[in-house]
Amino acid sequence: MIELAFAKAADGLLPAIVQDYQSGEVLMLAYINRLAWEKTLETGKAHYWSRSRASLWLKGETSGHVQLIKNILIDCDQDTVIYQVEQLGGAACHTGHRSCFFRRVAGDQLTVIDQQLLFDPETVYGSK
Repeated sequence: MIELAFAKAADGLLPAIVQDYQSGEVLMLAYINRLAWEKTLETGKAHYWSRSRASLWLKGETSGHVQLIKNILIDCDQDTVIYQVEQLGGAACHTGHRSCFFRRVAGDQLTVIDQQLLFDPETVYGSK
């Protein structure tokens, strides 16, 4: 198995940049630990470590918007990965947007640059 530098991070978490494998669009940033890395390699589906729940997380487990791994890129220090994925269901963000990066800084404001919701988060996840 390919060994990543989990020991470099005090919490054992490494950043995983997620992008659409066809367009290159950045969809999200999440974190992986050794278990999430192993499950991703084993299943071909993106797994992450949820910092808020302190648990393993299969992306799309609740929403059905699973990320199928097409390519994995590893940086020179082996402490950051890029998952190039096929995003099933179209939305990577829990807010219902295609990408988690749907806002832009405009002066001292955040401006929404992608108004389209691909799903209603309250319907999928309940009230948050």
